[in-house]
Amino acid sequence: MIKIELAKTTDLDGVMRIIKACAEDLISKKIFQWSEKYPSSEVFKNDIDKNTLFVAKHKSKIIGCVALCSNKDLEYKNVKWLTEDNKNLYIHRLAVDPNFQKKGIGKSLMDFAEEYAKKNQFKTVRLDTFSQNKRNNKFYKSREYVKLGDVFFPMQSEYPFHCYEKIILKP
Repeated sequence: MIKIELAKTTDLDGVMRIIKACAEDLISKKIFQWSEKYPSSEVFKNDIDKNTLFVAKHKSKIIGCVALCSNKDLEYKNVKWLTEDNKNLYIHRLAVDPNFQKKGIGKSLMDFAEEYAKKNQFKTVRLDTFSQNKRNNKFYKSREYVKLGDVFFPMQSEYPFHCYEKIILKP
């Protein structure tokens, strides 16, 4: 049984342990999505300070995380979203410890994010995922996210990141 809760500063080391393990796991699969530069501990510290980072714990051990943000990053300005910019939740930095992958933890984190969106009256959930990560793209499509456009993060990869959106609250 996992518990999902708001991250605290004391969770930062556990989160970074997962991120390092995920980056190594992705690289071993020839998916160059994350590196030693991104996501950094500063990014996660900022998430914690803003109360936007949530952690999944199993027996008090951090096994996953996700950032739930209400602000739209500049990189998304040219994306043709399904809805106008008004009460949208953005998912960033979803990660699951490789030792706990394929056990429903990612699904639980996404269920939590969508429920959080409903409770907080967000109209849609938006996210991006690396185009070369076939498993993630399949995962979001299976959850009825609509693939829209692409954004680029040149510091991370020459390949695009696909943007997805799911309507949570029907007009």
